[in-house]
Amino acid sequence: MRYTRSRRARLDAARRRPLKMAILIHALAAALYAVAAWVRWPGSTPRADTGPALAAWLAPIALAVHAVALVPAIATPQGFDLSMPNAVSLVAALCVLVTWGTGFLRTLPGSAAIVLPVAAAASLLPVLFQNPHRFPYAGEPWAAAHIAVALLAYAFLLVAALTALLMTGLEKRLHRGLPADGGDATPPLLTLERYLFRLIGAGFLLLTLTVASGLVFSEEVFGKPFTLTHKSLFTILAWITFGALIAGRWRFGWRGRRALGWILAGTGLLVLAYLGSKFVLEVLLGR
Repeated sequence: MRYTRSRRARLDAARRRPLKMAILIHALAAALYAVAAWVRWPGSTPRADTGPALAAWLAPIALAVHAVALVPAIATPQGFDLSMPNAVSLVAALCVLVTWGTGFLRTLPGSAAIVLPVAAAASLLPVLFQNPHRFPYAGEPWAAAHIAVALLAYAFLLVAALTALLMTGLEKRLHRGLPADGGDATPPLLTLERYLFRLIGAGFLLLTLTVASGLVFSEEVFGKPFTLTHKSLFTILAWITFGALIAGRWRFGWRGRRALGWILAGTGLLVLAYLGSKFVLEVLLGR
């Protein structure tokens, strides 16, 4: 009996060890994001000899640690776990990747102050709220490609919405005769606007691939013909909204508040399509 109890205790300790390690890695990612946000926070004054290098490397290091923590949480031995905490954490990591890769994290005032703290909080969600939700079509190549492209589209368009909001605030400061928070490192508004619509164009292309794969390959991807669900309806409406924005920009030169309204409307529809539907199903309905 004593041998059985000791063996059971060793097995329990062995099961808890990976969980403790996962908690430590997620906590490390959150801490690195927090420090990166502090270094880039408007008005912060890091040391002149280490500040720029520290700011340049902290975000990608935090992103790499976040990836190390997130991959085992999603790719479990029982299959892909795309529960809402994992999905939110993954989208936040992709938003950091997009803002860092485009240079907005460095040049656009306020982007780091929003994206990095959100990523810090989101990186802790998989260990704070464990609610496994296995993706039943993970073995299908089209399904994995569909999900990957969809999440990238969400990240690009979420960053575009954030960029548009920050540009609106920057424009108001300049109209009042106030300097930009980023000083000389901030590009001119027209340059930022061109970057913004490149982001929207890339996100729209990815969203088009998402909608097309869902419509054309629905039976192959999900094992059933296409059906109009709340998620697909909101996704198609978001695609129409961003398509109308791009057409309006090309034909009528839409910009400023008019463009901002369309961007926020399309982004809101995307949030309702994916995260909103997951919240209703997993949190409210408990499915």
